[in-house]
Amino acid sequence: MKTALLFGASGLVGSHVLYQLISNNNYSKIKLFVRSSIDTSDPKIEIIQTDFNNLENHREDIKGDDCFFCIGTTKKNSPDKNEYKRVELEVPKQVAQIAKSNSVNSFVFISSGYADPKSSGDYLKFKGEVEEELKRLNFPNLGIMRPSFLLGDRKEKRIGEKIGIFVFKLLSTLFLGPLKKMKPIQSATVAKAMIAITQNKVSKTIFESDEIADLSSS
Repeated sequence: MKTALLFGASGLVGSHVLYQLISNNNYSKIKLFVRSSIDTSDPKIEIIQTDFNNLENHREDIKGDDCFFCIGTTKKNSPDKNEYKRVELEVPKQVAQIAKSNSVNSFVFISSGYADPKSSGDYLKFKGEVEEELKRLNFPNLGIMRPSFLLGDRKEKRIGEKIGIFVFKLLSTLFLGPLKKMKPIQSATVAKAMIAITQNKVSKTIFESDEIADLSSS
């Protein structure tokens, strides 16, 4: 029986990862790393109230078999440039470094389509830089997920994203060949694929949106 480490359980994909981990018999414990304590009665779950400004304090907590990293923010929620960089770049890199040093076997990270460390935009640049660090750490099992627009019920409303999803859904039948990776994808599908990576040895590391959908159904 395995122990899962989950960062970002309250988010769109992370909430589905949590739900699926609870029902997965391969896991006997799920460590949730959260900013503030939450009420839960599930015996599998261990709540770890986390100081994300001092992750070294949680080195002994970041031990287990499979780590799922689903934390992300927006410029609206983190208007301070330094805070935005900390959440999108520094936190995932540090969590991964600690996980690797603690011999965590699998690390699965939600990146973004077109992530690129040389991008002029901070979002794609930071995602790309995290990807490079994860590859450098050389986990025995690594999954980098690059979903397109995520479908599902968000707690927060993102008007621009809702418009983008509407347009992309209308055009999705035209997304063929290399454009298939632009199709919107259900957040539950991404979660299922993330867990699938930890259950089966995969021959690749980076999964575009259409490959995520294929992986979840295999």
